[in-house]
Amino acid sequence: MTFEEIKLQLVSSLGDSIIVKEEIGGLQPALFIHAVDLISVCSFLRDTEGLYFDFLSNITAVDYEDHFTVVYHLSSLPYQHALVLKVELEGNRSLDELPEIPSVTSIWRTADWHEREAFDLMGIYFAGHPDLRRILLPDDWEGYPLRKDYQEAEKYHGININ
Repeated sequence: MTFEEIKLQLVSSLGDSIIVKEEIGGLQPALFIHAVDLISVCSFLRDTEGLYFDFLSNITAVDYEDHFTVVYHLSSLPYQHALVLKVELEGNRSLDELPEIPSVTSIWRTADWHEREAFDLMGIYFAGHPDLRRILLPDDWEGYPLRKDYQEAEKYHGININ
């Protein structure tokens, strides 16, 4: 199934407003959707015969300084097609109020560790995640190292880092 056929099936079932924009250039075309539609779109993609996106291979986040983008790489193993979904989030830079998106762990269990990594390194909060906590850094680490405005600490518990 082609990118256009997948997009057409999404629009015909969930409506025109489901797709914010699309990215055609590059290695893999992508559909941008709203964060509030993420669960319904992902459920549709997984549960619809002929689509059956049964494999979430990766979730990552990108910091564009004025906003964050969460990227989902989906595949259908039996039908051998792939899709990239992207969700743009407001660029809230505060460490006390993180940008938020729904967790897709209820759809794909493999999202568990991917979401934890995006939380740990980029500071994206995945609402509804069953165990959202740091996965690579210590629990008391301050900040999110993959953000463009991250300031490296000089010391951690009195030990020089640099």
